[in-house]
Amino acid sequence: MPEDQKITLNIEGMTCANCALGIKKQLEKKGLENVTVTFSTGEASYNNTQKLSLEEVKAGIDSLGFKVVDEIVDEEGLSPVEKKFYFSLIFTIPLFLHMFFAHDFILNNVWVQLGLSVPVIIIGLFHFGKSAFGSLKTGVPNMDVLIVIGITSAFGYSLYGTMAYLGLPEAHNYLFYETAATITTLVLLGNVLEHRSVKQTTTAIKELNQLQKIEAKRILPNGEIELVDYDDIVVGDILQFNTGDKIAVDGEIIWGDAVINEAMISGESTPVNKKNTDKVIGGTIVADGSIKMRAEKVGDETVLSKIIELVKNAQQDQPAIQKLGDKVSAIFVPVVVGIAVLTFTLAYFIFDLSLQQAIMQSIAVLVISCPCAMGLATPTAVMVGIGRAAKKGILIKGGSTLEQFAVAKTIVFDKTGTLTTGNFVIKKTKLYASVGEQELKNILFSLEQHSSHPIAKSIVNHLKNDAVTIELTEVKELRGKGLEAKDKTGNYYQLGSYRLAEQLTENQNHSIYLIKNNELIAGVDIEDELKDNVAETITLLNKQGLNTVMLSGDKSDKCEELANQIGIKRVYSQQLPEEKLIKIENLQKKAQQLW
Repeated sequence: MPEDQKITLNIEGMTCANCALGIKKQLEKKGLENVTVTFSTGEASYNNTQKLSLEEVKAGIDSLGFKVVDEIVDEEGLSPVEKKFYFSLIFTIPLFLHMFFAHDFILNNVWVQLGLSVPVIIIGLFHFGKSAFGSLKTGVPNMDVLIVIGITSAFGYSLYGTMAYLGLPEAHNYLFYETAATITTLVLLGNVLEHRSVKQTTTAIKELNQLQKIEAKRILPNGEIELVDYDDIVVGDILQFNTGDKIAVDGEIIWGDAVINEAMISGESTPVNKKNTDKVIGGTIVADGSIKMRAEKVGDETVLSKIIELVKNAQQDQPAIQKLGDKVSAIFVPVVVGIAVLTFTLAYFIFDLSLQQAIMQSIAVLVISCPCAMGLATPTAVMVGIGRAAKKGILIKGGSTLEQFAVAKTIVFDKTGTLTTGNFVIKKTKLYASVGEQELKNILFSLEQHSSHPIAKSIVNHLKNDAVTIELTEVKELRGKGLEAKDKTGNYYQLGSYRLAEQLTENQNHSIYLIKNNELIAGVDIEDELKDNVAETITLLNKQGLNTVMLSGDKSDKCEELANQIGIKRVYSQQLPEEKLIKIENLQKKAQQLW
């Protein structure tokens, strides 16, 4: 294998970011390069350096308590970490409430507290112990080591007091069962919040992957047609797609024409007419028509596969604070353990405290340093902040996005669905013959009711309160062009793209052309409907000194017109997803140079 080949593995059993960090350190210690392990996607990737075989890499991961699998299976119902949390919570609540009752209350009974804490401690030791043990094997102890030390210290000290002062009032001075259980439950709660947040952020990847899991009709040399899975399509295969089919791979049309919905790629809801020799992209949908195409890019080479890879890479990018946390964790644990040992030494040998008091002081250091606050506060703060923003209609991908927004100098907007609603309204009409505005509305409304085209649906919705239906007969769709019909008096109408009117006018600037009895009577210009308060928002951002940018897959003239209307400073139009990413990276580099 070439040294620059990237290997990606699916890993089962990661429950938190600490698990991913432990696996990463393990792989790096084995000499692998460019290692990235992503807890959110359950994937590990590295560059093949020919130093280790795949079996050796898998064995190293397995030794940490994780498992390399062919595919991560989506969980149904409660996740394992959620089940552990709810189970622990049942026992922790009564333990926590014991302090609000008298000493003779049943919850203050030593054996009751011991019985309530044992199930929680077992769960905590097994859950956090795997990550802690794995990190110790890599030589870089993580935060879970402190959690395990804190749990066992509090529980062990309590168990000592229970046994040493069995039945005596002094035993209550040693009971910290609720501390051990609360540490476990609180950090499990932090894991649950982190898990739910990650599950939401990976929805896009799952949806994109589903676009690839399709079958296609392959035409054999003898003319027969067979169904073939996506993974079995090879370059050069001749594939057939009809109305409603999802195109499987990238290629070139060799027969037929169709209207293709490319919203998945461009973000634009307006379908595109495609004919012989035109290129088509896997994951797009045949809205109308039939085509035969030659497969040119399959597997990881398709545009859709590259988009999925871009999304995964974006999730692997760590915010600066997380990278700092990874570095700190490598020294934090041994430093804390060292401070605990020093505390015991000073208390017992220097300050002449009793053995019991010295042990108590050192355990206090371990328990206090146990990162339950970090494990709970960080995901809680992120979830609350994102939740409050969502209630106000602001959707934020994750905590790293919030961190970046604090220092942002440039804000980039997509067009369709971001600045606009994706619905179309009539901007203006041009009359070429003696037809009134109301008659034009009636004809448009009546004809478009017979079309499933997104523009047609928007126009019908736009005119429903301002037009009346004309009775039409012999309504027929003209593939890739529009539709035709007759009214009860015999008038013949055609409505659609410029392809219908190219013999009647040289003006190609209208969105829709209306022909009556083979005479062009009107051209209709449509535009995306602006979302509420868009212009006000852009104006406010400009006043704050931010650089506003539009980055869209739509045509240049539409983007420029919209930008001028709402005050966007800079426009990049007709951009494919990978081109958008390059633009974003260039803008980031310029911003870093200014800093």
